[in-house]
Amino acid sequence: MQGLSANFLNSPAFKLLLLTGMVLQNSSVVLIGRYSRRPELPRGDLYVVNHLILVTEIGKLILSFAFEHVTTGGQLMQSIQQCIIDQPYDAMKIMVPALLYLVQNSLMYVALSNLSAPLFQVTYQGKLVTTAIVSVLMLNRKYTAQQWICLVALSLGVAIVVLGEGEEPPETKGVQSLSVGLASVTISCLCSALAGVYFEKVVKNVGAGSEKEKAAPVSVWIRNVELAFFTIVIAIVQGWTSSKPETKGLPYFHGFTGWVWLIVALQAGGGMLVAAIIKYADNVLKGLATGVSVCVATAASAGLFGTPIGGQFTIGATLILVSVYVFSNPIGKKKPSTGSSLGSPSQDDDDDKKPILPK
Repeated sequence: MQGLSANFLNSPAFKLLLLTGMVLQNSSVVLIGRYSRRPELPRGDLYVVNHLILVTEIGKLILSFAFEHVTTGGQLMQSIQQCIIDQPYDAMKIMVPALLYLVQNSLMYVALSNLSAPLFQVTYQGKLVTTAIVSVLMLNRKYTAQQWICLVALSLGVAIVVLGEGEEPPETKGVQSLSVGLASVTISCLCSALAGVYFEKVVKNVGAGSEKEKAAPVSVWIRNVELAFFTIVIAIVQGWTSSKPETKGLPYFHGFTGWVWLIVALQAGGGMLVAAIIKYADNVLKGLATGVSVCVATAASAGLFGTPIGGQFTIGATLILVSVYVFSNPIGKKKPSTGSSLGSPSQDDDDDKKPILPK
């Protein structure tokens, strides 16, 4: 993005472009992921989630290398030498979020196999609540009373949607499990919160004491390189030690149809898109994109999969969208000049450099 003018990068038009891309990416991943693992497909024809994650992370690694090469004017190898090879201990810190993200992504596809696309998309917004709580505990962030009310309202909206889902359709009983899907979403949200906040803590050197620790910050792209590398290593080890009889010995790319390759492209590109949003916009935009994608995925799922949308679901989804919007845009308060996590008041002058929180 070095060739683009600074005026355009900071313009409302560019932020709208990022918002549109984020909405489309979020909605498309859920819908295509759901379609690629729909209940009527033979179990033996499905791709292995571990293989999908591995290929996706390789894509993120390649894209991160490319972005670092462009943003440093061709100094990619120098960045790797200075930020990774010369600081191995610092790079090792990224192993923690890498492991958490691997668990999160694995459980996300388990949830998609057991929940309808709208139910998954809405309940997955619970990560806003868990991220807020973990941010308070790990980063000492503070939220207003209005924002905590929004979080409670969001949780209530999720509960309304879950209650509105009701009993599993007869054709999916024995194939899908609501309890397994909801448990997967819950743990996935917790892993997302822990990984995201820890990743931010490392990148922004929150709590660093010595001047050496507070030296020149490592770029978002290099952190993405480290994250993707460790995730790949962990995914390979996980694949070797997998004891599932139905996936043991299956070759890589088994079940990789055109739709699955599209998921890989969307997930890899989505990581770069989130980085651009954090760098050139703020978390208010990211929160709005997440909320809007719920509506888009719900409407599309009703048309594509024939998923019934009842009044209870509509009420819960509306409550969630309103909560996300009001949380990110405090009523009667002037917006902070720099963004902070989940739209909370700015904690320091570096919040506009907030790192990517990969999916």
